[in-house]
Amino acid sequence: MVLKKYAFFIAILYSLSLLIVSLIKFNRLPDVGVDFGDKIFHFLTYGLLTILWLYTFLYNFKFNFRHAIFTAAILSIVFGIIIEVLQGSLTSYRAFDGFDALANTLGVLIASLALWGKRNLGVKNL
Repeated sequence: MVLKKYAFFIAILYSLSLLIVSLIKFNRLPDVGVDFGDKIFHFLTYGLLTILWLYTFLYNFKFNFRHAIFTAAILSIVFGIIIEVLQGSLTSYRAFDGFDALANTLGVLIASLALWGKRNLGVKNL
């Protein structure tokens, strides 16, 4: 599995990409036709971030599953909050949005619960 071998590199690259995309200015974002489309994006983005870091902690740092999922979740939530604070303090074209931070956190929690459930139900290939 490629993810096992390159989990750390992929997680770092994804995190840096997320940081950069969160701090640069976009002239116009595509309209997804939903009022809260950006919140769905935040939810999915931070869910994936959690999954990538979970695999990193499992396969590269050899954490046990409970420690890996807890660490990945906490770090992903903190990362999301830090990015929101940076948007409000470092840029003039972005602002801190508590609802973005909430969507980030919900994405982390749902991904963590889904992975925890998958693991505890005995689903193979985690």
